[in-house]
Amino acid sequence: MKGDPPISSATPPEFRDDLPKAADAIVIGGGIAGVTTALYLARDGLSVVLCEKGLIAAEQSSRNWGWVRAQGRDEAELPIMLAARQLWRRLAQEIGGELGLTTCGVSYLAPDEATLAKYEQWLKIALPYGLDSRIMGKSELSGKLPNDMGWQGALTTASDMRAEPGVAVPAIARLAAREGVAIREHCAVRAIETAAGQVSGVMTEDGLVRADRVLLAGGAWSGLFAANAGLSLPQLSVRGTVAATEAIPEFWSGAAASSAFAFRRRADGGYTLAPGTAHDFWIGPSAFRHLRQYLPQIRRDLGQTRLQLFAPRGYPDAWTTPRRWDADRNTPFEAMRVLNPDPNPARLRQLQDDFAKAFPQIGRPRIRAAWAGMIDTMPDQVPVLDETPVRGFFIATGLSGHGFGIGPGVGRVMADLIRGGETQFDLSRFRFGRFSDGSEIVLGPDL
Repeated sequence: MKGDPPISSATPPEFRDDLPKAADAIVIGGGIAGVTTALYLARDGLSVVLCEKGLIAAEQSSRNWGWVRAQGRDEAELPIMLAARQLWRRLAQEIGGELGLTTCGVSYLAPDEATLAKYEQWLKIALPYGLDSRIMGKSELSGKLPNDMGWQGALTTASDMRAEPGVAVPAIARLAAREGVAIREHCAVRAIETAAGQVSGVMTEDGLVRADRVLLAGGAWSGLFAANAGLSLPQLSVRGTVAATEAIPEFWSGAAASSAFAFRRRADGGYTLAPGTAHDFWIGPSAFRHLRQYLPQIRRDLGQTRLQLFAPRGYPDAWTTPRRWDADRNTPFEAMRVLNPDPNPARLRQLQDDFAKAFPQIGRPRIRAAWAGMIDTMPDQVPVLDETPVRGFFIATGLSGHGFGIGPGVGRVMADLIRGGETQFDLSRFRFGRFSDGSEIVLGPDL
């Protein structure tokens, strides 16, 4: 089944600024982390170039569920996420309703008492941060969300929000361009340039740009790029399938997820649906190389994963994808401008069945569009936000399927690190070297 993503390789490029010979900072990657970092660096007075191999937000930043949530996050992410909420609101004031930002609440639906007990444990982490998260009992949930699934209750956070990914990130990029960021789509960065252990610029397909500060925010491509720079980044990616329904009368204004499926109201009158945390994983060379680091995650989450042996040609961890290349030749990034996996048709059919079973009064939803995205993940399911051993070369990646909501917070953090190394947050959980310094791998929340 061919997908119909919000932004595709057929979308015409919008940003084709000229490349300067030099800049204060260069951002590799036009997803939400890269775009917001570039925006905040420009507002801090730096000259900034953003290079995107394909199109702004064409990969996971436009293909996600659109949730802007604090609920369910790792404790180390919560302070950044609370800052991200404020940044989202400011962006909405500057840009307007185009972002689709709405305070709607997020709820996790519990099939049993054991799941509710896990939610109670997470509340103990969340409440000191001032979140309005709470447990909703079965009778209250049934009154608000009539269903035939017998959900025993829910963890709910009324202050959580949603936005429209396919329009929000390009709108933020336009704001960044107005603030002076030079954005160039269809411009792959082939490699970083270094001198005496310090980054000195990047070689793009359109030529060399000098800078002593470079951020890699390449999503599912980050591990491949880092490896060519001589850095080991144990990043893998999984395929998540998503669908948009035709218009449905509103039965739930917010966003919610059960073990079977997730849903949230869309601005166009339909719902975005997804098969919960179920995903597909193609086994490639990096999966073998980083197997040891991923063992804790495999033991916990294998039941949600469908394994496949051979990724399509050109994917970041396909068996035939080059791992090394010279900067004067075409790279895997030019060969695949937009990583566009087809949605899993079996998961889509099951998604419709599960929805109809839960809400027989609504019935089987008609799907208007379906797509998939490759979700970049790390062994502990929290990102890398750090400077690498190459001075001046920073990485923000591995947001593990929850990067859209926290994206502006990540952008602010990385801008602070790049500008001067000071940030108001404890970033030790997100350090680059945690997978090679003997530290225990501590998984993020299993909610």
